[in-house]
Amino acid sequence: MRFEGSSQYVATDDLKLAVNAAITLQRPLLIKGEPGTGKTMLAEEVAAALNMPLLQWHIKSTTKAQQGLYEYDAVSRLRDSQLGDERVREIRNYIVKGVLWQAFEADQPTVLLIDEIDKADIEFPNDLLRELDRMEFYVYETHELIRARQRPLVIITSNNEKELPDAFLRRCFFHYIKFPEPATMKQIVEVHYPGIKRELLQAALQSFFELREVAGLKKKPSTSELLDWLKLLLAEDIPAHALRSKDQRQIIPPLHGALLKNEQDISLFERLIVMNRNHR
Repeated sequence: MRFEGSSQYVATDDLKLAVNAAITLQRPLLIKGEPGTGKTMLAEEVAAALNMPLLQWHIKSTTKAQQGLYEYDAVSRLRDSQLGDERVREIRNYIVKGVLWQAFEADQPTVLLIDEIDKADIEFPNDLLRELDRMEFYVYETHELIRARQRPLVIITSNNEKELPDAFLRRCFFHYIKFPEPATMKQIVEVHYPGIKRELLQAALQSFFELREVAGLKKKPSTSELLDWLKLLLAEDIPAHALRSKDQRQIIPPLHGALLKNEQDISLFERLIVMNRNHR
């Protein structure tokens, strides 16, 4: 079982190597990188390429590790007892299986995505150490041990918003997705927009990478934002020369709202262009 990329996802050689290393080691694959560099999509494409079911656990700031295992719905059980429902005699009726339980009891190996783990509390990764290491957990309400029938391929993503515990990192194979070089970015765009005019693509990529190089940007535009921008350029039939306009009234790229996401960055970009003109 090896991941060799897919027609819908441009994976660099080092990224494919990282996925296959995690498969060989049977360890979680921890993927870090800027937002919008395709970390979540990687799990989807790995699952499709390896013909494995995909289970997704999208982490929020309020997410607790226990929710990935199971939850005991005591409120529903109390309500049913008040209504005289016979279901209350069996506590199993009120155990809600989490994504880890679903992955553990699957008849075939699955890809388990734990998305944006750094959004949760700092103790969240440590609370999953034993379960991800031993591939088992105990259900106290029913006094049973749940063991994985098939070890899932666990892919964990992080936007690097906070540091993860060392004990957790030791159990993962780590890979950082570098921001794509222009040549790789061109391949990515051509996957999503086959047949895009070469002149428009070249002008758009030049504008995009120049924008990313502006010092002081609060949020640099990402790959996903470039794809959104190109979709708008194509929908509005914006010509390539409009992206290279010398018109002084045009100070930022057309449809820039897809690229610049706050007023500080727009103001900064405008000021830099005015300064550049004054120095000419």
